[in-house]
Formats: sequence, C-alpha cells, structure tokens
Amino acid sequence: MADEQGCASPLELFNSIAAQGERVRALKAGQASKDELDSAVKKLLSLKMSYKAAMGEDYKAGCPPNNPAPAGDSGPDATEAEEDFVDPWTVQTSSAKGVDYDKLIVRFGSSKIDKELINRIERATGQRPHRFLRRGIFFSHRDMNQVLDAYENKKPFYLYTGRGPSSEAMHVGHLIPFIFTKWLQDVFNVPLVIQMTDDEKYLWKDLTLDQAHGYAVENAKDIIACGFDINKTFIFSDLDYMGMSPGFYRNVVKIQKHVTFNQVKGIFGFTDSDCIGKISFPAIQAAPSFSNSFPQIFGDKTDVQCLIPCAIDQDPYFRMTRDVAPRIGYPKPALLHSTFFPALQGAQTKMSASDPNSSIFLTDTAKQIKTKVNKHAFSGGRDTIEEHRQFGESAAFADTFVLTLGWHGGLHPAGAPGVLGGGEHTAAPRPQGSRSVLCPV
Repeated sequence: MADEQGCASPLELFNSIAAQGERVRALKAGQASKDELDSAVKKLLSLKMSYKAAMGEDYKAGCPPNNPAPAGDSGPDATEAEEDFVDPWTVQTSSAKGVDYDKLIVRFGSSKIDKELINRIERATGQRPHRFLRRGIFFSHRDMNQVLDAYENKKPFYLYTGRGPSSEAMHVGHLIPFIFTKWLQDVFNVPLVIQMTDDEKYLWKDLTLDQAHGYAVENAKDIIACGFDINKTFIFSDLDYMGMSPGFYRNVVKIQKHVTFNQVKGIFGFTDSDCIGKISFPAIQAAPSFSNSFPQIFGDKTDVQCLIPCAIDQDPYFRMTRDVAPRIGYPKPALLHSTFFPALQGAQTKMSASDPNSSIFLTDTAKQIKTKVNKHAFSGGRDTIEEHRQFGESAAFADTFVLTLGWHGGLHPAGAPGVLGGGEHTAAPRPQGSRSVLCPV
C-alpha cells in the first residue's frame, strides 16, 4: 500500500481519498463491522498523509491539486496533524496515547481552557471548579469569557446539550456532558434544554422510527437520573417536538436557507448518494442554539445566549451554527468541549454503543463490568515481559487508570459503579415506565 501511494501522482491520491471517503461513509451507512470500518478509516488516514507529504498541505474536498509542493516543505511533522480522524460519527487515531487535543484545538480553531479561565469560573460562581475542568476532561471552548461577561452583568443565558439515542442503554462515555451540564446548571442556576436526536439515528442507523423513539425514551431515563432541576430542564424528542413547535421549525428553515449543499458537503463529508434527510439534519441540531426555538421557556426573546457543553466531535455542527447565527439575527452559541472517553481496548478510538465490548453500559451488572475490564480493557502493559518487569505498567495508556482518574465513588442506580461519584452528584432513582419523560419538565 505504501509503495502504491508513493508512486501515485497528487491527482491520483486526491481521487483515491475521495473514493475511500465514499467507502467509509457507505460502510457507516451499511452498519459494517467495527473491524472493517476501522480498516477503511486507517486507509483513508494513510492516503491523506501521503497527499500532504506530496502537496505540503492538507487534503480539501472539492479542491483538486495543481502543482505539488517541494519535498523540502514537508518536514518530519508534516503528517502528524492528519493522524487523528475526528468527525461527528468517527473518532480514530494511530497514536496509542489517543487524540492529540492540542492539535485538534488548532485544527478546529477553538481556544484552550486554561488556568485563568478556570479561576474566572470559580470567581463568578463562588464554587470550586468541577473535577472535569480541573482534570482537563473539558479542555476547549468558544466564547466562554463572553458567557461569563453576560453572567456577571446579570444577563441571562441557557444551556443546551443532547444525545443521539442509538442504543437502549447509555454507556459511561455518554454521561460526561450530562454530569458536567448538571454542575453548570447548579452553579449558574440557568435553564437547560436537552435534544434527543432520534430523527438523526433513524437516518443514519438501521432502525425503525419506533425503535429510534423508543431508545430516546430509555436514554431520557438515564439522563433524568443525573438529577437535573426539574423546574429548569426541558427534554425533547425531535420526532415529537418538530411537529409541536412552530418556533423551532421556523428556525430550522431559516438555517437551511443560509447553508448551501456545498457547505454541508465540505463540513460533514456528505456525498451525492446520501439521503436528503442527512443533508438537512444539521439545521435541526443547530436550532436549539437559539432561544426563540423554545417560546414556552423564553417567549419571543431572540437575544438569550446559549452555552453548549459537548464532546468536541460535535463541534462541526456548531461551527456551522456560529457562521449562520449573525446572518439570521441571533447571538452565536458558546461551547465547552470535552475529550473522548476511550474504548476499553485502548485510546485509539472512543467507547461506542455499536461495540458492546468497547463500552461499560449503565445497565451492566458488576459481574459484566468485571468481565469486560478483565477480558477487553487495555492494561498499559509493556511491549515485552522484560520491559514490563523493569518499568511496570504504563499508567498513561491504561484505560483502567483513566476510569479511576475521571470517575470514582458512588453507584449508578442501574448498577454500574463509578459513574456518578466523587461526592459531587446525587443520583435520582432511574424513572420507570412511560413516554411522559419526554414532556416538558
């Protein structure tokens, strides 16, 4: 493979990348096995690295090469930035240490959460910063200082986060934004909206509408169990709310008018073979960023800023949203980005609901968790037994160490230890029963 790429012209590499990208998207749409998808993604990354080595610049969809850059322009670090593949559906890196988040900040154009910002949050709230801030689990932001300016000047803002319900049970990685959002709601005393994108999962996964909606109901129970303020929290299913809220749908249409097909292809990698539902979906995820999408909470106010805690793979949606916002007369949403919770097999990818052995689910029993950790978790062992005896385990690479660092103490009501702990959260009983969990609360 390397020899073939080395002999290929830049244009041939460009066309190979486009074709391989199409193959990766087809595998995702076809629910291919994890091994097959991982192999295809690795090949795509390899092609992109070869292209950058030849051209001295990153591959850009729709921008075929002209003349290759001199070989001297691509130093030993030239391919490093493309080692990490991060989009809303796939997280993959060739590094055993995991994604290089400092490089991701540069690539996405966000700002690092530094000690100064953490100290400012502490001064504004009068509360010790959450452990996810102190430990760098939330590491990047957009316009958080602007939100703090508004808060200090007694101007309102609200929180928005969400969940794409692709499985009946959530895993511990899914809880990261919700645990942190719970803390934000408590210390800032602000409203929160939680979007359940069951429509997205129907479009991307091999699910019926009823299955996707049913997963939204089940996932909402786990989210409610995080203990959000029932008087300041609105959880909604897209499949339900779109037909009930003219204000929400009007904003969806406004966003759709101001984003071209070429733009969504460039941002999300959509192709001519993708269904029109996928192409239009980003506007639906963007709409909760604007306060008048929720007239039952904010009336007709259009100037209430939104703060979005989410994993950084969701940032492409909100880069698009921030570009559109001033053109339709709304404030840009601010963001707080989290790192990914690594799969049990190692930090090269994140936990995935589609691979049960990569994840610890909130409904797993203690016995199931023990089996997964003992059988599948990457332990941080050295390459040889001699190195392991001499140096011991590498804690930097051990997933069991990551689990202990980020999550400690406490017991989830469904039985998974360590996911609601540290004395900072009280888990409410997991609600049982009806679809009413998706009504305003």
